[in-house]
Amino acid sequence: MSRHHLRTAFQCTALFLLISSAAIIVSVITSNASNGLPLFSLPSSTWSWTAGAAIPATLSSALTFHQDVEKSGLRGRTKKRDEKLEKVEAGLARARALIREAMADRSRSSPLKDPDFVPEGDLYTNPYAFHRSYQLMERMFKIYVYEEGEPPIFHTGPCKDIYSMEGLFLNFMESDTHFRTPDGDAAHVYYLPFSVVMILDALFDPVVRDKAVLERTVGGYVRLVSGKYPFWNRSLGADHFMLSCHDWGPRATWYVPELYFTSIRVLCNANTSEHFNPRKDASMPEINLKTGEIRDLTGGQPASNRTILGFFAGRPNGKIRPAFLKHWEEKDDDLLVFESLPESFSYPEMMKKSKFCICPSGWEVASPRIVEAIYAECVPVLISQKYVLPFSDVLNWDSFSVQVPVDQIPNLKKILLEIPADRYCRMQENVKKVQRHFLVNDPPKRYDVFHMIIHSIWLRRLNVLVYS
Repeated sequence: MSRHHLRTAFQCTALFLLISSAAIIVSVITSNASNGLPLFSLPSSTWSWTAGAAIPATLSSALTFHQDVEKSGLRGRTKKRDEKLEKVEAGLARARALIREAMADRSRSSPLKDPDFVPEGDLYTNPYAFHRSYQLMERMFKIYVYEEGEPPIFHTGPCKDIYSMEGLFLNFMESDTHFRTPDGDAAHVYYLPFSVVMILDALFDPVVRDKAVLERTVGGYVRLVSGKYPFWNRSLGADHFMLSCHDWGPRATWYVPELYFTSIRVLCNANTSEHFNPRKDASMPEINLKTGEIRDLTGGQPASNRTILGFFAGRPNGKIRPAFLKHWEEKDDDLLVFESLPESFSYPEMMKKSKFCICPSGWEVASPRIVEAIYAECVPVLISQKYVLPFSDVLNWDSFSVQVPVDQIPNLKKILLEIPADRYCRMQENVKKVQRHFLVNDPPKRYDVFHMIIHSIWLRRLNVLVYS
């Protein structure tokens, strides 16, 4: 056997042993847990809060898992109990119970008091449960940010252009005083504050193209914090998270098996065909802040003044856009589709006066056009494959967007024309309502994109039970 095959065999065996040992101290709660779903298998879809639906085992099993662990002897009998960790897990168990109670409330007649916002209507899969969970997050959730590492690779990132959310989240967490805690024993999750964009910007040679810079930097950082603190090793990283909007965000986690298989990965590139696991991974929106400016990003014509049926302008990147452009580029007076926008047209103004803004995936599943459409109060038309939409745990995307399968691209105009006027008006109103969840504010404001990302991480932490 060659040296390469020996190394591959060793890595596979080590990875199997690693994942098997994780079952001893970490339980990832899934809706199919009672059916014997393997610990890290990929579910068919993310669990959601659906009004009137049965309570997912995701929450209900959490209420009995502590007792089951004690009965089954999974807890190490000779190891000293970690009372601080047990206190953290007990608080999460109470939160699960309260959210389950909200999910089961069919009356929806007693919304929680909130001076800023009460979610309601079909914009949310279950508005009351979302509200309860959000308020519990605000009250309880604590994030420990590892302080090791120096800028520009750690603790900072780009705050403009297509990868802006990566830098903005890093910067907001650095100055956060609400969720961030200096006490690692009191934290629910632990943030690995590296920027994939900055690693590649500072260390990646475009000529040599040695992607091992990701392995050296990310792997070295995990070894550093796991050697200095107890938190990574006790959960195999299951209560840790990384965040990246770069196309290579998922690739950056390949080199640390625990980071790839057990940790929470918050990614713009939320592609299930590339092993994005919505049980533990969270999708965040891609927001292109061309200049870094966050003011005056929203606004558009009312529905009655939107004279263009559909609009798209962009290069034929990836596999979907070439097929889309081949069929529709400059071939219809109602669907205005361009590879290169004519100089007489303004891209932002075209979105602001279009009924539908077409958002086909490019090289990666995510597209900044989705948020651009929401900002322009234009109903997004999503053409993608294997894409887990941002905040789809709580947002009902069908209420404010149109999802068109790739094989239905030739029927796009027919699909849009068949949407009744009253339904379109409701969708367009919902686009305006959902804007607040995609807005960038400095400093962050309740329910904005920063807080929605935090909430997505909170939900993934609720899916995990960690034992010493």
